[in-house]
Amino acid sequence: MDLIKKINNKEIFDLLIEANKITERVHGKEITLERAIFLSWWCEKGDCKFCYMSSQKDRIDNPDKAKRHVKGIYAEAELTKRMGWNIEFLSGGYGIYTTEEIKEISETIYDITDNPVWLNIGITEDLDKYGEEIIGVTGAIETANPDFHNEICPSKSITDIKNMLRTAGELGYKKAITIIIGLGEEIEHLNDLFDLIEELDIDRVIFYSLNPHPDTEYHLTPQPASLYYASIVAATRIKFPNIEIITGTWTDNLANMGVLLKAGSNGLTKFPLFKMYGNRFGKRVEEEVFWADKELKGSFSDMTLLTKGNNLRPELEPYIQRYIDMCYDNLDIKKI
Repeated sequence: MDLIKKINNKEIFDLLIEANKITERVHGKEITLERAIFLSWWCEKGDCKFCYMSSQKDRIDNPDKAKRHVKGIYAEAELTKRMGWNIEFLSGGYGIYTTEEIKEISETIYDITDNPVWLNIGITEDLDKYGEEIIGVTGAIETANPDFHNEICPSKSITDIKNMLRTAGELGYKKAITIIIGLGEEIEHLNDLFDLIEELDIDRVIFYSLNPHPDTEYHLTPQPASLYYASIVAATRIKFPNIEIITGTWTDNLANMGVLLKAGSNGLTKFPLFKMYGNRFGKRVEEEVFWADKELKGSFSDMTLLTKGNNLRPELEPYIQRYIDMCYDNLDIKKI
């Protein structure tokens, strides 16, 4: 099947039907909810043209002040466990945490959730310092065509990311990449993505829809059309039946989710969790999964789960309660 020709001819539904058949045959119907846990809001690079952190770098005089309190990070991990969610990865931006700090945070989260974590911490040469607390390493490729990548992310070398992922594989870790749809890429760039997946034997691809942030070059750029986004996901699923695919969309595009699930997505991400849990936005996610004829792992609405859990770290209780209160405060929210 000529996948790019299918997309160019707008034969999207053919792709969705084929991708859904493959997904259910290979992976079943289970859909996970994924939560990326950010360790800070600062990045040493700060020049990816689409990124929120690029708009914040010049506003932060002391990067240490952009670090989150570790107890808040651990409380978030505890609540994702209670909700039945996965931690998509830990993300910290470049140049803000030492390897020792990230290792300690990862070990603690592993202890809390009983699951090793993925890392998405930029290009690092210290992967051999980690152990069983890590399951995989994510490379923030963002867009796979080398020339376009250099234009969008001038300080992040694809070569360096590839070398890091090769090292991760040699150390026995799984390998993932992130791809953003809607940056102005060409459909033919799919060939670059496919080549990259094959070259590095990638285990997981995380797709995001462009979220145009204020004060970035993309602030007036429309988000990608739902069927275009779905066609990229479906083509990837058809080409790589066994790969894990996670898809992210924002609250103003929740209607994308059903078609993305039919396109081959195994999990959903990119939600402002504590603004959505239990209210109409969280329930909408569950409805999208239901009407896509999929089976949701975890919950986006069961308020009783928030207080179920044996918290063996009493020092986290005030931070856990703060997140729980946030969920209740947002039950009647009209807009996010």
